[in-house]
Amino acid sequence: MNHYTLLGRSGLRVSPLALGTMTFGTEWNWGADEATARRLFDLYVDAGGNFIDTADLYTEGTSERWLGKFAAERGLRDRLVIATKYSYNAQAGNPNAGGNHRKNLMRALDASLKRLGTDYIDLYYVHTWDRMTPVDEVMRAMDDAVRAGKIRYVGLSDTPAWFAARAQTLAQWRGFEPVAAMQLEYSLIERNAENEFADQAAELGMGLVPWSPLGMGLLSGKYRPSELAGSDGTGHGNGRLQTVHAESAGRMPPGFDKLTERNFHIVAELEAVAKEAGRPMAQVALNWLHHKRGVSSIIVGATQPQQLQSTLGSLDFTLAPELVARLDAVSQPARPFPYYMFADGHQARIHGHVEVANKPASYDAPIRVPAPAAA
Repeated sequence: MNHYTLLGRSGLRVSPLALGTMTFGTEWNWGADEATARRLFDLYVDAGGNFIDTADLYTEGTSERWLGKFAAERGLRDRLVIATKYSYNAQAGNPNAGGNHRKNLMRALDASLKRLGTDYIDLYYVHTWDRMTPVDEVMRAMDDAVRAGKIRYVGLSDTPAWFAARAQTLAQWRGFEPVAAMQLEYSLIERNAENEFADQAAELGMGLVPWSPLGMGLLSGKYRPSELAGSDGTGHGNGRLQTVHAESAGRMPPGFDKLTERNFHIVAELEAVAKEAGRPMAQVALNWLHHKRGVSSIIVGATQPQQLQSTLGSLDFTLAPELVARLDAVSQPARPFPYYMFADGHQARIHGHVEVANKPASYDAPIRVPAPAAA
């Protein structure tokens, strides 16, 4: 990784590939043990990476504890941009130990600081919208934490676009710390972020930070139709999707229902494109996503060092335009109302079938920052 990216409209420089640490810990039956997690951390930072993502929920707190430990052992705390999140409840029966509200934010933030062994967090996210807490309460509490020196930047994850837009508008009007990043699921098989969030990122200055960019492993080639008994997921494979499928007796929870006919069709085209490009499928999928509108950094995870080593080479090549077009076409999502009305063909009726220039491409494109020269 030989360059950095500005996170949204902030001045914070982050690596275009962020290390996801949901796999740090074995509590969830598919993660990495401590020795392997340390190797993953070392491999990432030694390659120049500086953006690391975790959450208080991940592996029951183990992810935060190990990340803080590894950073301290290497003396890298000030070099790293550490992001974590709050919202989920780990105390059954205590309704205020979860949610987006001020009480839980303050409780969760102090607990994360303790586990990470640090006195500040670079980027603090609302993990998921709780459908209850007023947005002004969230933004005021976040701003208070910034003013207290406990967090540096504010992020939102898995919230509706209207909520994020209102949060940013409140920040602008009231002088709160603005939202620098919007984390959401985005990949070749999950492109609904393009309906609202890409425009939001460009207009309101929130850098998109996609999670699950490989569709929980589906786009890496780990699961292929020829290796499964059917699209219901019964067959070979021991990845996370297969594990969850087995544990849920075939009733996949929301977000895990990736083993579908449509997605396998995308995987087949990705496999063909990757072969023509002479690159692994995962690298091609990440390279495609890196150039999408509004994307600042992509969260990548691994359970083995060789997986991460390959992933870190995903931005070292240029994918031919005709190959990009093939991936765009095969993965084009349905555009429900009102989004089909904003397509080029329908818009032409508004503009009198006269071509109207768009905003400069540089406005929508993420800003790349060259890495400092070697001493």
